Amino acid sequence: MTTISLRHARVRYGPLEALHGVTLAAPGPGLTVLLGRNGSGRTTALRALAGTVPLSGGAVVWDGADVTRVPAYERARRGLCLVPERQAVFGSLSVRENLGLAAPDHAPALDAYPQLRPLLERRAGTLSGGEQRMLALSRALLARARVVLVDEPAQGMAPPVAARTYELLSALDACVVIAEQRLPPDLRDRPAIVYELRRGSVVFAGEAAELRR
Repeated sequence: MTTISLRHARVRYGPLEALHGVTLAAPGPGLTVLLGRNGSGRTTALRALAGTVPLSGGAVVWDGADVTRVPAYERARRGLCLVPERQAVFGSLSVRENLGLAAPDHAPALDAYPQLRPLLERRAGTLSGGEQRMLALSRALLARARVVLVDEPAQGMAPPVAARTYELLSALDACVVIAEQRLPPDLRDRPAIVYELRRGSVVFAGEAAELRR
């Protein structure tokens, strides 16, 4: 098992504070969902866990160790994978080359998303938004990370592909944290820990079934 958490985390962008002492924990294997509208702090919380934004207060703790000052590249070496909402693929490289950066054998990615097979020689920058999300998530699947952080995983995807995506993420043997504006219908009946953020603070913490009630 692994757990990554924020403890009283604060993040500032210039004079504005985006996270106001947020505390949350994401255990794994399992799924944790950060909910909130744009500006709620959910994306900032993901970035804080990944180390791509610094904390102005509080701590990031991974398996009991304080990693607040551990840089993002070192967290990646230790098994953390971040899939941001934008610029999640190398646009100038082909689909095949993007997959090759994650693992020499990309067959599992094509099994997960067979729609990518005829696109292997295409430059990633020419793909549709949904195809780019599939490619970005395929790289995360190949990485075999211990912690997978994904901002809006199904953005731009057709409903059947989105359902497949949530199925794949739920089945990972990893601590999976995703950020969404609303709880996706495909996750309402799956075991998941949910945190709802509003204006940089946690306003709900519990299971998905509790949120529906």
